[in-house]
Amino acid sequence: MTPSTSSALAARRGAQTPRIANYPPYTSSSAAEAIELAESAGLRLDDWQRYVLQHGLGEHRGRWAATRVGCWVPRQNGKGGIIEALELFWLFLAGERLILHSAHEYKTAQEGFLRLKELIERCPDLDAKVDRYWQANGEQGISLTRKAGGARLRFVARSRTSGRGFSGDKNILDEGQELTEQQIAALMPTISARPDPQIWFFGTPPELPDAWAYRLKADGEAGRPRLAWFDWGADLDLDNPVDRLRLDDRDLWYATNPAMGIRILEATVEDERAESGLGEKFAHERLGVWLPAAVPGAVLDPAMWSKMLDRESRRGDGEPVMLAFDVTPLRDHATIGLYALRDDGREHMQLIDHRPGTDWLVPRLVELREVLDPIGIAYDQKNGAHTFLPDLREHGIERPQDREEWDQDPKRGDLLELDTAAAVDAVGQFIDGFRAPPIEIDGTAVPRMAHLGQEPLDVAVRGAVARPIGDAGQIGWGRRASEVDIGPLCAVTEARYGYRLWVDVVLGDYDVADSVF
Repeated sequence: MTPSTSSALAARRGAQTPRIANYPPYTSSSAAEAIELAESAGLRLDDWQRYVLQHGLGEHRGRWAATRVGCWVPRQNGKGGIIEALELFWLFLAGERLILHSAHEYKTAQEGFLRLKELIERCPDLDAKVDRYWQANGEQGISLTRKAGGARLRFVARSRTSGRGFSGDKNILDEGQELTEQQIAALMPTISARPDPQIWFFGTPPELPDAWAYRLKADGEAGRPRLAWFDWGADLDLDNPVDRLRLDDRDLWYATNPAMGIRILEATVEDERAESGLGEKFAHERLGVWLPAAVPGAVLDPAMWSKMLDRESRRGDGEPVMLAFDVTPLRDHATIGLYALRDDGREHMQLIDHRPGTDWLVPRLVELREVLDPIGIAYDQKNGAHTFLPDLREHGIERPQDREEWDQDPKRGDLLELDTAAAVDAVGQFIDGFRAPPIEIDGTAVPRMAHLGQEPLDVAVRGAVARPIGDAGQIGWGRRASEVDIGPLCAVTEARYGYRLWVDVVLGDYDVADSVF
């Protein structure tokens, strides 16, 4: 097959900066010393490798700015060069006492040892400072003479369940995609007493959706303090046909492989993309695509949500809409969601707004009430949204004093407050609709629900965890249990509930047997 391309450039190199680069601020960096030492040993680093060292070895007030550094890049690009530069620096210049290099497999740790040993032996000035190279009991190591500082570097293979004994002043965790929660739980306390520790994670996206590396990725993308994160992987949804077409885009090949044009040939990637090459693993192995993570306790199937994606989805002409708003517990984000039916009878869910803070919320609701003339605006009384009621009332957006007023004779545009029982019903009805069998439209079976693929809602659906309510086995959306902002999901859940209630009360013709709900 001949891959397509969106670029006519010929001589090229891969992207020397990553798609995602988050790192803490620093006032100086030890990268120049590390790079100079590496070059003296015959190790010539690419610009992208220097980039990672520059920001990963940043210092602030005499300490490492980043205590954790993650470098995620597809295979064969040269992450080993960064590791070797780090280990040379730590051994011969930084005065570290114990450095540990661990890998998931013994052969990987052994290869790291042999490569570094060869570099040192080719440089007489460095080799003269080595007391001994040793191999015993399934591990290898390098020890410097006392005069040279006495630093030790150990190469070990991690066990499946334990990380104990894998801790040094500086730590390289190669094959980071294979790390387990048990290993990390055992490792982290052992470095807490180190004066200025640093852990470097290197890897490619894991194959298992519940791998510990997804937690590191979430922290890296969120820009957590003291964590530097560099990821060259492509941001693709492999369930989206448009994204799958991009697998053949050479621009994307170069964007995700910094060593293309240096040590990875374009022809090699062409072979990998061929049917007889990597096949379905091409996106994962060569483009560094992270697959959707499994979320413990999640109740909404990410694969089903992907099938509901329709970027052209719209509410039907003249169809009434229901709005709902939601506020996070810390009130650092607010969301407005919309629910309506489409012309083909499918359910349309959409985020109207999702922004930091809350000062924008009331003006936006007033504007939307004027523009969309919604049948109602729903909210959950338990999430702090009631604090906006006085401001909304000033603009004529009222909440009936008695919930029965809404149930019996709702006024268009009124607020609908969901108490605990209603919120539980709303979640249950949403899950039922989510899992309902497909409907047939023009001879094709399609999901009943449809959404636009808006990222905040996607993240909320994939990360939502249910929490038990009461003793009757009922559930609600677990804000504290979920590790992401699930406000967007709460908003569309409540909007859907309000719409169904309005149809039942006002139109009086809601029939579960005949409804698309």
